Amino acid sequence: METIARNSPAIRLVGVRKSFGNFEALKPLTLDVAAGCIHAFVGQNGAGKSTTLGILAGRIPASGGEIEISGAKVELGDPRKARAAGVVAIYQELTIVPALSAVANVFLGQAYSRKGVLSEAAMRQRFYELTSRLGVTISADAEARSLSVADQQTLEILRAIEANARIILFDEPTTALAPPEREALFKVMRDLRAEGHTLIYVSHNLDEVLDISDAVTVFRNGRLIETRAKTNWTKSQLVASMLGEDMGDIYQRRPASQPRGTVEALRVSDCSIPGAIGGISFDIRPGEVLGIGGLVGAGRTSLLRAIAGLEPRATGTMVVDGNPVPWPRSPRAARKLGIALVPEDRKHQGLVLGMTATDNVTLPNFSKVAKRGLMEDRLATSRSSIATRAFGFDSSRLGAPVGTLSGGNQQKVLLARWAYEKPKILMVDEPTRGIDVGAKAEILDSLRAFADQGLAVIIVSSELEEICALADRVIVLSEGRLVDHIDTAQVELTVHLVLNSAFGVERHNHV
Repeated sequence: METIARNSPAIRLVGVRKSFGNFEALKPLTLDVAAGCIHAFVGQNGAGKSTTLGILAGRIPASGGEIEISGAKVELGDPRKARAAGVVAIYQELTIVPALSAVANVFLGQAYSRKGVLSEAAMRQRFYELTSRLGVTISADAEARSLSVADQQTLEILRAIEANARIILFDEPTTALAPPEREALFKVMRDLRAEGHTLIYVSHNLDEVLDISDAVTVFRNGRLIETRAKTNWTKSQLVASMLGEDMGDIYQRRPASQPRGTVEALRVSDCSIPGAIGGISFDIRPGEVLGIGGLVGAGRTSLLRAIAGLEPRATGTMVVDGNPVPWPRSPRAARKLGIALVPEDRKHQGLVLGMTATDNVTLPNFSKVAKRGLMEDRLATSRSSIATRAFGFDSSRLGAPVGTLSGGNQQKVLLARWAYEKPKILMVDEPTRGIDVGAKAEILDSLRAFADQGLAVIIVSSELEEICALADRVIVLSEGRLVDHIDTAQVELTVHLVLNSAFGVERHNHV
């Protein structure tokens, strides 16, 4: 393997900036990234970290400044030039081809051949050399679609190594990973660092940043604020630097300000999906926040999808506003019952990325902003502005395609959609995944506001602190079964209590 020099910075940025029209997304920054280290970029959505990553990956051309890779000046105008300079990016949305085998994905665009004929045996041998080197076990013949997200991510890393990447950029690599998979990824990252590779890691998870990185750079409002060794940061210092102030405890308890309704908004009995969940029953009243706790794979998302009409095999009985109703077999049927879902995958299942923020907000009911069957643009903008205002969304961006917005702003648009339409029951799956700490606090506040306005709100979150901050009651799932019911009127809700139930350490039946 080529030895990677550590006596000079792997990356040097001098006065690098980026403008989109009149908007200065990245103000001139100067930064050295040491060779053979894991360097984290943190900041709120729109702070400039992803723009910097995009410039390094060649995906975004810089508007000015100079870039050096291993001491040589380069122009990274496109991904091919970046790859030629030894820089490869691995994004949250993976570039795996699902129908191809694992080995074919690793050698995609860089296949071994001899006289125009693919050298499949040589590629298989090299594939297993690479997997052995990283200490992972993946079958070369496995279809990529059959692999876990963690294994698919590993294929991208193997592809980068095969491309002789000296610098690997990771953009939110752990958002879709369970804790064991995260640890496996971190082991691979540490092994790459030990071999001399330089890794840049962008994440909103500050605990992970302080665990895996050697140095951390904070961005705010398009500026590089400061860089320190990891040992010179604490989590509270990172938050204060990211926000320009100490925002306090974002997970402070948000109790109900209004009494719960007397008639159940929703009662679900014996909800089951073959192979996923079985016999789950619960109820929720207007003005209440119900949290669903449990580990990854416990069935939390499956339960929400069943209630939202997205699981055709689901069975059970349902009562809405005290009246028995047929189990919804489609999202349209669920919507007619007043049930709405903000899905975990907002980009692919919740939003139409090419449409504007206004169109995405008004999507459930265009008739509210139409006259004589035609959309009234001024009325649509006015209604969507009112709906988004409560979430701190900049109304000047209502005309922007949603795909160009940050993750936090995309989530605000989704929530504003239901402020505009006002369902009876709002279910939110992973409300703050991939969202910075500033937007996270706003979204948690908005979910409590929904309940205080009389909606029944159901949330699923892998960050149990969020459930403890919001929920009036919690049901805990384990292996597709309901194993506990915790009422905050009878016991203090803590992460420890929910985890004990999820792991089966003890049972608390506080009904």
